[in-house]
Amino acid sequence: MDIFSIFSLIGTIAFAVSGAVVAMEEEYDILGVYVLGLVTAFGGGVVRNLLIGMPVTTLWSQGYLFKVAIISMTIAFILPVRWILRWRRSEAFFDAIGLSAFAIQGALYATQMGHPLSAVLVAAMLTGIGGGIIRDVLAGRKPLVLKDEIYAVWAMLGGLCIGLGWFQSTLELLILFVIIIAFRMMSVYYKWSLPRRSLKGAFAASATAAERNKKLMKKELE
Repeated sequence: MDIFSIFSLIGTIAFAVSGAVVAMEEEYDILGVYVLGLVTAFGGGVVRNLLIGMPVTTLWSQGYLFKVAIISMTIAFILPVRWILRWRRSEAFFDAIGLSAFAIQGALYATQMGHPLSAVLVAAMLTGIGGGIIRDVLAGRKPLVLKDEIYAVWAMLGGLCIGLGWFQSTLELLILFVIIIAFRMMSVYYKWSLPRRSLKGAFAASATAAERNKKLMKKELE
């Protein structure tokens, strides 16, 4: 198996199981489990193909990955609850594996097609997080990758390293694979996050002040 196949296999298993577990958490039936798992595993690749000019139909040539995904989801569906709970405690780690594998895979596709660095960054990011975003939207959740600990940034940094030619050989790519996982897990453990600005409090205070002023004006008129 070449490096493309290795990263595709790792990412497919990790994300297919992730989607299946989310579907079971939302109490979907077995069809929903398969749909959500497949979307999580292959959604990012479809979006990537659209953006970098690869035929979307190449997805159907990955028959063995579909089989691997279906087998993985089936195993997740029939596992005892205690095993799934054990997997949930390690979910961040398996999610980091999928993120790293797919980010590197997306960056490699973009560089081999001769795209500029900006396209490599986007391809790495969307391949890594696209499936998770679609999964959360279909499950009625806010996409965790956009509000949780640092997530997409590690995919982009992986794409940057590949786009600049810092990691090219199989050994170097495997080292990068481990580095991305390590940084993702560090961001989970230390709760690193990007700067954010919440307007909920400001809007609530503004609404309260407006209501108070309205009551005062009403009293004055009386």
